[in-house]
Formats: sequence, C-alpha cells, structure tokens
Amino acid sequence: MGNRMVFCPECRQNVRYSVKKSIEEAELRGEAYEIVTHTPYCERCSGEVYVAELEDRNLNGLYDAYRQKHGIIALEDIRSIPEKYNIGKRPLSLLLGWGEQTFSRYYSGDMPSKQYSEVLKQINADPAFYLSLLEENRGNLKSDKAYEKSKAATERLLGIPVEQPSKIDIAVDYLLWQCQDITPLSLQKALYYTQGFFYAFYRSFLFVEDCEAWVHGPVYREIYRRYSDYRFDPIDSIPEFDISSLSGEEKVLLDSIARHVCCYSGKTLEAFTHNETPWLSARGELPANVPSNNIIPKDAIGKYFTSVKEKYHMLTPSNIRDYTQSMFSQI
Repeated sequence: MGNRMVFCPECRQNVRYSVKKSIEEAELRGEAYEIVTHTPYCERCSGEVYVAELEDRNLNGLYDAYRQKHGIIALEDIRSIPEKYNIGKRPLSLLLGWGEQTFSRYYSGDMPSKQYSEVLKQINADPAFYLSLLEENRGNLKSDKAYEKSKAATERLLGIPVEQPSKIDIAVDYLLWQCQDITPLSLQKALYYTQGFFYAFYRSFLFVEDCEAWVHGPVYREIYRRYSDYRFDPIDSIPEFDISSLSGEEKVLLDSIARHVCCYSGKTLEAFTHNETPWLSARGELPANVPSNNIIPKDAIGKYFTSVKEKYHMLTPSNIRDYTQSMFSQI
C-alpha cells in the first residue's frame, strides 16, 4: 500500500503514503481490546492522513476481537451464508422471522445479538438444520422460487439427489429470461401456445401438466399458484438461464413464442383463447364469468393447433406470427 496516493491536509495535495502497523488499545461497549492497527502517514511531511479502507480495517479488527471474546459469529461467516444456500439477504431475514433488513445489517457489519448469532452459527455449520428451517418456515417467503432455489442448493450440500426441473418449469424460466414485462396472465397464455404449437410442429406435447379452462383463459394451476402474488404486475425476470436444458427444437419454438406471442398483453392473449375451440369446448355452456377447473384435454389442444398449422401453411415456428397477427385483427 506504500505506493498509493491520498490527499494530505498538511501538504494540501495528493501524496504517497506508507502504513505503519502497531498494537494499540481500543474500547468497544465499555471493554478494552488490544488490536493491530494500520496507520497511514504522508511520505512527504510524515503527518498522519486518512484512508477509509484502513479505517474500516481497524474498526473491523476491533469488532472481530469483540466477536471472538463473546462467541459472536464472524462477519465472513455471515457473508458466506446467502451464497452457500442461494438465498437473498431479505428472503433469509423473512425466513428466520426477523425484520426485512435485519440480516442485511449484519451482512454490512452490524453486530448481531448473542441469540441471533447462535442461530446464524448453526445455519452456517449445519445445512440439515437450515433445510429444516426452510421447510418449516416456507410460508414466510413471498416467492416459491426463492424456496425452490435455496432448497436445491441445500440438498446439493447434503448430497441429496436434486429433482430435475420439469419441462414446464424450464419453459417458464426461459420465457422470463427472454421476455420483458411478462405478467402472470400473459405467461399462462404463452405456456398454452407453447404446448399447442410444439405439438403441431413436432407431434408430441412438451408438458405433461394439464391446463384448465378458467374464466380468463387456459391456466396451468401450479404455475398460477407460484406467481399469484404478482397479480397484474410483471414477474421478475430471470438473470441467467442454462441454455443446455433445452433441445434445439424446444429453443426454436420458445424463441418464436417469446417473439410472436409475448409481444401481446395478457388481456389480448386472453381474447385470443376465448375465440379458440379448446377453451370454448372445455367451458361448455358455462356463463362467461363462472369459475371452472375443467381440464382442456391435450388431444383437443393438439388437434386444434395442428389445424392452425395447416390452415396458415406454417413451415417453421416463425410462422406463428401469421396466426397471432390474424387473431389480433379479429378482436
């Protein structure tokens, strides 16, 4: 650090500084500690200068001495917890039943109480204990996704075989990665069109899950439950996606859905589905505003979208655009 520059108030200019280590006594919460301090000096006038990095190091040294004496978890251990268990600082606080910013404060250097410290030490040392908390307090989390990601990371630490994500989960993540401002309503319709057009082009269904003929169109119940808290707001995007989880055919189809279906609002896509045979047939004679969990049969979806492919002379999934443009012109 001897060749770094800092402003010297005596010399009134930026100067090189050197650092001297010494053992000094410092006080924290009424107790005295001997700690190693790092003091910067101007190499021009030998006066003491201020370097924020060294000031923080000295303060952290004092806090570390206090932590060690009183058995408080080390700061580096606190900071390792979110990465180890793949959970954000705020969700971790909620999981533990603390205030939303409590863990963030500890992560930034605030001293936890002895009681909270013991909890954090046990979490850091024992993934099985953390997993039990995760299962017991799952309801504290505002997102099923946060729970699933943290559970998968913890099970990997414990050597538990991690269940592979289903195709519908992979499709959801890909669409959230590719599309901006996608709401729960538009996501549901995008999944429905993914299922239908995948069958039309490749003669197999991408998802094993059934969708239901709800008032606002086709719905995959588990996906609805997962993102229901967003209501009419866009779902948070996915910052990263493992493209190797998709086959070439799956990626081509989903790219076309993202480009030619997700460009429409959820209410527009809802109107599309209200004019399509699969949803209409599954609803039967039900009035428009009456709830229903009637299954839309996969064979009805496959038959309808196969006919759409033939009617619009689709050669590749990029031709999905012709259908959605036509549907838009009719509403």
